[in-house]
Amino acid sequence: MIEIIPAIDIIEGRCVRLSQGDYSSRKIYDASPVDMAKRYADCGVRRLHIVDLDGAKSSSPQNLKTLEKIAVSTNLDVEWGGGLKSEESLRRVFDYGATYAIVGSVAAQRSELFAEWLDVFGGEKMVLGADVRNGKVSVNGWQEDLSVTIEQLVDGFLPHGLKQVVCTDISKDGMLQGPTFELYTKLQQRYADVDFTVSGGISSMADIERLNDMGLRKVIVGKAIYENRITLKQIEQWLLNE
Repeated sequence: MIEIIPAIDIIEGRCVRLSQGDYSSRKIYDASPVDMAKRYADCGVRRLHIVDLDGAKSSSPQNLKTLEKIAVSTNLDVEWGGGLKSEESLRRVFDYGATYAIVGSVAAQRSELFAEWLDVFGGEKMVLGADVRNGKVSVNGWQEDLSVTIEQLVDGFLPHGLKQVVCTDISKDGMLQGPTFELYTKLQQRYADVDFTVSGGISSMADIERLNDMGLRKVIVGKAIYENRITLKQIEQWLLNE
């Protein structure tokens, strides 16, 4: 069954959600990231997706203390993205408790460096973050679109052991209108040995069930939980049925 991975986006130590990556559209939620992480762990979730939005904007991780608190207070495997532009930042994220590191801008703009990180840390720990708008990859907190396609990006890293890709359709992110099903099925079928994580647009358990039926392996759920479109009880029940 498809693995549900709840998302926590952080600005200034607080849970937020953006719409289509627009920082000016942020919506702040009351629960702290640590409290949310504990609630996810309590319902049986194994993996947590965290984006350091401050880090993405400033090009270095900014919320590592929050990461450390989550790592210490839960048994969750944390995948962490945002601001990972140097090996020093990467090592710090692992030191503070992340299990996986998601790298987007560096992978797209300095491919030789991400290839080196894949060689050093392995495809089990390194995750390619491929954020897509109109078929092209976007970088630097979705503030800059490149001419490269996601397929071109993935192809370049396969020889270095790439195993995991989080692909976000920016046009769908935070909109609660359902994901772009065709995009993900096409990618997963083309790259059978790579795990693609669906990200962006999940609005209900029906979306997750459809993705599961289509053979997708992982899905990130964010705003739908905060807006109560998907409840923790539903997630718990899904995990019990695995």
